[in-house]
Amino acid sequence: MTDPVVGLVLEGRYRLEERLARGGMSTVYAATDLRLDRTVAVKVMAEHLKHDPSFVDRFTREARAAAMLSHPNVVSVSDQGSDQGLVFLVMELVRGRTLRDLLQARGRLTVAEAFAVLEPVLSGLAAAHRAGIVHRDIKPENVLIGHDGVVKVADFGLARAVAGTGQTSHTGGVLIGTVAYLSPEQLERGRADARSDVYAAGIVLFEMLTGHPPFGGDTPLAVAYQHVHHDVPTPSEEVPGLAWQVDELVARTTRRDPVVRPLDAGAFLADLEDVRSDVGIPRVPVPTGRSSAGPDTIRPTNRPRTTSPQRHPSAPGDGTEVLGASSRRSGSRTSMLPGMGAGPTTDVAGARPAPPRPRPGVPDHIRRRRARFAVAIVLLLAITVGAVGWWFGSGRWTTVPELVGLDREAAIGQLQEAGLEVGSVEEVFDEVVPVDQVMSADPEGGDAIRGTDVDLVVSKGPERFAVDPALVNRPIDEVRAALAEAELPLTFTEVLDYDNDVPEGNVTGFDPQPGTQLARDTAVTVYVSRGPAPVAVPALIGVAAADARATLEQLEFVVEETTGQSSEVEIGEVMAVDPPAGQEAPFGSTVTIQVSDGLPQVTVPDVVGDDVDDATEELEALGLRVEVQTFIAGSTVRRQSPGAGDVVRWGDTIYLLVIA
Repeated sequence: MTDPVVGLVLEGRYRLEERLARGGMSTVYAATDLRLDRTVAVKVMAEHLKHDPSFVDRFTREARAAAMLSHPNVVSVSDQGSDQGLVFLVMELVRGRTLRDLLQARGRLTVAEAFAVLEPVLSGLAAAHRAGIVHRDIKPENVLIGHDGVVKVADFGLARAVAGTGQTSHTGGVLIGTVAYLSPEQLERGRADARSDVYAAGIVLFEMLTGHPPFGGDTPLAVAYQHVHHDVPTPSEEVPGLAWQVDELVARTTRRDPVVRPLDAGAFLADLEDVRSDVGIPRVPVPTGRSSAGPDTIRPTNRPRTTSPQRHPSAPGDGTEVLGASSRRSGSRTSMLPGMGAGPTTDVAGARPAPPRPRPGVPDHIRRRRARFAVAIVLLLAITVGAVGWWFGSGRWTTVPELVGLDREAAIGQLQEAGLEVGSVEEVFDEVVPVDQVMSADPEGGDAIRGTDVDLVVSKGPERFAVDPALVNRPIDEVRAALAEAELPLTFTEVLDYDNDVPEGNVTGFDPQPGTQLARDTAVTVYVSRGPAPVAVPALIGVAAADARATLEQLEFVVEETTGQSSEVEIGEVMAVDPPAGQEAPFGSTVTIQVSDGLPQVTVPDVVGDDVDDATEELEALGLRVEVQTFIAGSTVRRQSPGAGDVVRWGDTIYLLVIA
């Protein structure tokens, strides 16, 4: 059944020629870029997903992520848009197969072949990680192997910047990605960084060596469980003879704890090179899976290949080309000079004619010299007339080559080959076109006189700005002046923040971090120190005075100590703190602790003559014990011991003598 999309021209530029592949989320077509006359790949989002904002965002994110990268091992994306109800992005067309196709055809690869495939994959990922991009969906389907042996990483649809949320892509609560290659942290917490790509690349290495992923199961949940709870087995268990260093490399890159994996793809690549050196693994060409029986028949564009010269049917197959009846013949050849008759000819039999009869009186050598001179003059005149005629005819005209999309050096080379001169070269920033690639030319095409100047506009790549890291820990007034002088087109917002190390009024940091390459109008937060944060006074009642002092001094408080008496706190322990426990006090302020000297002292009141019950109540209210001795039945206190005015300790006993 014919695909109804084939034949459409998107945005008046991309004509869809043939369907290359179809997946659950998108379909890839080979297309012709009518503006640049080149073949590209166009990925079109599936009809049922184009109204889902999350999937449209994934498409847009893929275009932006890939456009940030310019690396020979990353599939380049050049455009993105929507037209005629189709959401699409335009990317480089790679003629070849995926690593999945190769593994299905071969079963497994040798160690040397696996390393040959993985090295460019890690090189492309390292470039992405340096740019702050995590791929998050490394698998054999996203590794493309061209017919020329060039390996490229594709499909940055799940990629996110490291500085972003770090969350693995979700749609409607469903985690997107191939579970056989997802790291434990992606499965457990939905978080991914460069080490998650390292894990997936390690799984791919295991699969190349053994022919299958390390974990299998009846359901994705079963596979995910094994990733989270089991270590990846060593490849040598299935492929005897593998060096232990290769096993260790697979184990190191697929640790369940991301902390002990290589930090990023660059570190993984360095480890791989160390293993190659230690084991002596030879460098071999990337396996493409192509047959060696003959050249590839797939053309890089949709234009017909130039017809090669036909061989005569009766020719014996010696490589002789039939060029046409008016061409040079093998039997005879005739030469004519302008202004002269026919020169000497060779007949069919090959016999030379008789030489001309010499003129009388002229020596032969003089005659030959004059003849050679005359021939030279005639040839010179003929060449001059021909050159002048050619120049004023078609010779002074040339064709301006198509330069858009070429890098600067290649464009200059093509201009020089066409006899044209390079005029001005203007460099401009562009978020999509890679650095040093030609964006436009003037004149942009057609015929031009040789020597004409062609002006070029060349991309400087994305426009980026960075805050100087040296501004951290400098006074905010100096930082404001430095930022104003730098004229950075960024939006700065100041936020006060406590900091125990940076003096009050100095800048403690920026978000994003200083030195980060930022696009125009990016919001940047400037954190300004409010000085040290206030500290809550700890609970110290009942703590030994020495321990309380040490605790407060660790919190940078200045400690003052007083003494007091307490009936509840033992001698030498803290009985009171000022400010009280739980209250916040300024960093480095003074905290006073009151240390117990023991029981408080009480001055005995005069209760002689008082009613014994009233006297007892008054004394007990002061914390004293009372013993009553009655001599003759009565209710009036006649004597007390200790006497009135004596100082006793809290809890001592007062004796009362009651007499009628």
